[in-house]
Amino acid sequence: MRNTRTKSLPAGRRLPLAFALAAILGIALFALTACASGGNGEGGADSASSDPIEIATKPMTEQYILGEMLKALVEDAGYEANVTKGIGGGTNNIQPAMERGDFDLYPEYTSSGWVLVLDHEAEGVDDAEMLEKLKEEYQANFGMTWVGMYGFNNTFTVAVRDEVAQQHNLKTTSDLAAVAPELVFGGNPDYIEREDGFPVLTETYGLTFKQVMDIDIGLKYQALRNGDIDVTNGFTTDAQLAAGGVTTLEDDKHLQVNYFCSTVVRQDALDSHPGLEEALMKMDGILSDKEMAELNYKVEVEGQDEATVARDFLVSKGLLKG
Repeated sequence: MRNTRTKSLPAGRRLPLAFALAAILGIALFALTACASGGNGEGGADSASSDPIEIATKPMTEQYILGEMLKALVEDAGYEANVTKGIGGGTNNIQPAMERGDFDLYPEYTSSGWVLVLDHEAEGVDDAEMLEKLKEEYQANFGMTWVGMYGFNNTFTVAVRDEVAQQHNLKTTSDLAAVAPELVFGGNPDYIEREDGFPVLTETYGLTFKQVMDIDIGLKYQALRNGDIDVTNGFTTDAQLAAGGVTTLEDDKHLQVNYFCSTVVRQDALDSHPGLEEALMKMDGILSDKEMAELNYKVEVEGQDEATVARDFLVSKGLLKG
């Protein structure tokens, strides 16, 4: 057996055998201790878990708020986190970046993942079945999963002025059919023109309006409150809905597919960051449509900082210390 030494000794001097064995044993114990404290991800964060968690969001206020919530919860779990806000193209550009490992997680909507990523048809699919298959196919195809359902559903809705809803006792979109010939519909041009937008809405519910007007997306709620129009299209978590004066109608024929929000996360990020999944699950069921709209209103209309709004909300839910 070859005798290997890191330092030469003067002639005639040799390390005692017991001392040499003790030195070797000490080195081995040191190596084992280092591995146990941070080498396998069990009982402590491994080397990968010291890397920041990279969070992406789409270019919309709602996503900025959600990204800040996720960041706060990840940091509360003991990890550093970065948020890259407003990725142009949304799902179409975030998903490939997730696959490359540029990002670890982001807020996503069920039907967006189902249609844009998995290329399935959204109509006629039960929400529970969709979520189960999203988890299965994301895991099999991308090594990702969906963690927690926030609770709100950001989908299309039909909104009318409160006075109109009260005058005609409008509660569902079907109720609108009888009085539509007396009302003016104003919507943003892309909704009016897209095949799955206004044309399908009017066909499904038998709506024939007195007049249809193109109105910029940023002006339609003001036009509604001013009485310039009576009906418009919107999303269930639009900030302007929280300002009052507007009634949303129930989609009683279930025309619109649902867009429930959840966290898409890489499995390797979960594996290398103990406690991360538990931190993300704190988002499960914490937001209603109304609450999300109110948070959007605070940022979009009142000009509050999204990080402050996000943190204050988590504190109010008892998920973070004040």
